[in-house]
Amino acid sequence: MGFPKGRRRLMLAAAVLLVAVAVAATVYRVLAPAEVSTPATDGYPTAPAPAPGVVARLPVAPLVVDGRLRVYAAQRQVYADRPVDHRHRTTPYWSYRRWPAELDGVVATGTTVVTRWSDGLLVAVDARTGRVAWRSEGPTPERERTARRTGAATVWDPDGLLVSPAGGRSVVVTAGEDSLVAVDLADGRRLWRADVDGGCRDAVGSTATGRVVSVDSCAGTAEVEFRDATTGTVGTRWRPPGTGAGLLVTPLGCGTGRVGCTALRTVGGSGDDAAQGWLLGAGEPVAAPVLDRPGTVLAGGTAVGIMDGVPVGREARTGTERWRRGDLGGARVLAVEPDRVHLLTPANDLVTVDPASGAQRSRFALTAGSDGTSWAPGAAYAVDGYLAVERLRVPVDPEADDQRYFFTSEPVLLAAT
Repeated sequence: MGFPKGRRRLMLAAAVLLVAVAVAATVYRVLAPAEVSTPATDGYPTAPAPAPGVVARLPVAPLVVDGRLRVYAAQRQVYADRPVDHRHRTTPYWSYRRWPAELDGVVATGTTVVTRWSDGLLVAVDARTGRVAWRSEGPTPERERTARRTGAATVWDPDGLLVSPAGGRSVVVTAGEDSLVAVDLADGRRLWRADVDGGCRDAVGSTATGRVVSVDSCAGTAEVEFRDATTGTVGTRWRPPGTGAGLLVTPLGCGTGRVGCTALRTVGGSGDDAAQGWLLGAGEPVAAPVLDRPGTVLAGGTAVGIMDGVPVGREARTGTERWRRGDLGGARVLAVEPDRVHLLTPANDLVTVDPASGAQRSRFALTAGSDGTSWAPGAAYAVDGYLAVERLRVPVDPEADDQRYFFTSEPVLLAAT
């Protein structure tokens, strides 16, 4: 004896509805926007003082924060490990993940790690605890972030994400398709918003005197504008001699992420593509011919470049030669800090010198284990006496996939100098 026909239909419909609700709930749990914050459970580590040499071999690019942590970027996650001088990557000290947004850039100042996401949201994480300090809405990034598997572009050279000192505070500036937005680093409070025309105004860095530098080509002729980081007011608009619509600006003397820059190199003009170097101050840039030559960098007040095949340091304002290292013929400048110049020899020895005198601070082979030195340097980064560099397979093929492009499965070396 079975159920009446009508009742069977009702039961079947109820079963179908129940399954549909269960599937919908599962899909929502999987696909719904979400964030997962996993704070630190251990105490904040002390800052080590490792001897000069390679301290770690890593699969991804680290951002050294407060001399204590290494912070990494994944597609939808930012996370930290410690200690900073551990030989390999370790279990995360803390982690922050979002879905379905993707991580677009990371900057760090003091103990605050600021992340920018593909939907424009800014999320600050306290590096000491891994807890979210604040969230703030920002503009959607103008371009989709593309980064190789090390994530170096995301943590060492974030596009459209800057930090600027400004009147005793730090200001986070984020640039997007239609606006520039600035928030206070301390609490994420919005300070100002400036509407911009997408595609014709690019933020290129921030200065040590609290100004945001951008290139404005919206009117056809490119100009460099200097905007007060606290108020958003454009105080100076400046155009290098002979500049046309194709102006290219390279910030010099900056911290990681083009922060606190002290000089510029400009290229462009009406048939004149000669590079010109400029020192930055409170007013218009001042010509510094010693910085004209491509490849010349600025460390403190010293312009460092390769002349006649050897590293040379010259006073940035006058061009007066301060030092010359004839014993380092064939070396190249890998990265600089205000108090250090990191040079890589043809044999892949890392030589760190004082920028003011050229005196050697340390020298060692940039290798780990039995990897050897038959590799070419890729992206590099230096802060607080640490240097990290990508190792690329020789011959370097930028079009190759990551397995062929990078030297090993752990292509990033971290060294103390």
